[in-house]
Amino acid sequence: MNYTDILIQVRKIVRTINLESKRIEKKYGISIPQLLCLNFLNSRESFQATPSEIKNFLNLNASSVTSILSRLESKGYIARLPNRKDKRVGLISITAKGEKLLEDTPEPLHEQLSQKLKELSPSQLTELQQSFDVIIDFLNIDESGKIAPIITAQTDIPSSK
Repeated sequence: MNYTDILIQVRKIVRTINLESKRIEKKYGISIPQLLCLNFLNSRESFQATPSEIKNFLNLNASSVTSILSRLESKGYIARLPNRKDKRVGLISITAKGEKLLEDTPEPLHEQLSQKLKELSPSQLTELQQSFDVIIDFLNIDESGKIAPIITAQTDIPSSK
């Protein structure tokens, strides 16, 4: 194996993620970040969260989350509710239509990957982590950047025009 084989493998990963994102968006009319937002709301005990909690979960900036929430609301997948405890902050709740969509959509790619990673031994996980650390270092990816522990195609991030 040489360095071009590694580049090809990285390209395969990126391409798979992009194709999966496009497939879900085409088939279900929803982006991966939108799907992750619905999954987060659905996993909550009350099926609700504040925009700030959603922002922290998705590890995106506030304007990106606002855009995601607006699109989900316009499609009827979420509802904005007043917060009785704090009038300054509204709550976001998944709707029955949003729950139905989640029943129809496939398991996100990052969840499939998480299950496979759990099957690895501690030494295999360490080796994999070290390999990714090398690649991240080679690419000069800054630790201060907003990187979520989920695989997403950044389709909901507004462009800065």
